[in-house]
Formats: sequence, C-alpha cells, structure tokens
Amino acid sequence: MSVGDGPMSLMDALREVLKNATIADGVTRGLRESCKKLDKREALLCVLAESTDEKNIPKLVEALCKEHNINLIKIDDAKKLGEWTGLCKIDKEGLARKVVRCSCAVIHDFGKAVVSTQSTFFFQVFKLIVNVINTI
Repeated sequence: MSVGDGPMSLMDALREVLKNATIADGVTRGLRESCKKLDKREALLCVLAESTDEKNIPKLVEALCKEHNINLIKIDDAKKLGEWTGLCKIDKEGLARKVVRCSCAVIHDFGKAVVSTQSTFFFQVFKLIVNVINTI
C-alpha cells in the first residue's frame, strides 16, 4: 500500500511499522525474548496476539506493559503477527507460506528514519497510533 492510495487503516500502518523495524533488526519475537525486553524497559511498542492457547500470556504481557508504561497494541491472529514479523517463507508469487504463529512481538528499534515521504508518513502514522492507544 502506498501513501497516495487513500486512507490507511490502523492494521496497515502497524504492518508497515513492523516491516520497517524488522528490516532494521529492531523486532523481538516470541514471549520469552519479548518479556526480557519489556522487563529491561528497552521496548518502544509491544504487539500482542489475542489468539493464544495459554490464557496467562496476555495477562503477563499486559502487566509488564502497564508496569513499565509501554504502549501495547492487540491484534486478533497470531499467524498474522508471525507473518508481519517475518516468521514465514515467501514463495515465487510473493505470498507467505509456512507461517509460524507469534504470540508477542516487541519493537525496540524503529530503524533509521529515511528521508522519503513514505517513511516519514509511516512514522507519523505510528505516532497517531500511540496517541489513540493512550486515549483509550
């Protein structure tokens, strides 16, 4: 999705922010490593999948985020989060195959701010996401 294609949804913006952070090696995937980053207060944003098998995972992640004042975004599907954070194979047609579920991901580095208008737009969208979350 490009900047000029019209309005961008919250999930589209989150996917782009995760993609840019993944390229910059700024995403930690999985519960154990994510909890380490959250506990050390190195996390800038936490993304939690609500479709986890274990009911204590959301409680733990929510408590750590609340305790350390880290923004938290919940999405509905763990496979979607796994795809967005690069836990999949891409086939010849560009479709994701063999997607691995990811219960939690933490962004600790958004990457370098590129001068292009599209990248600047995504960082502005991320700031809007954080402001919306804080008002809820």
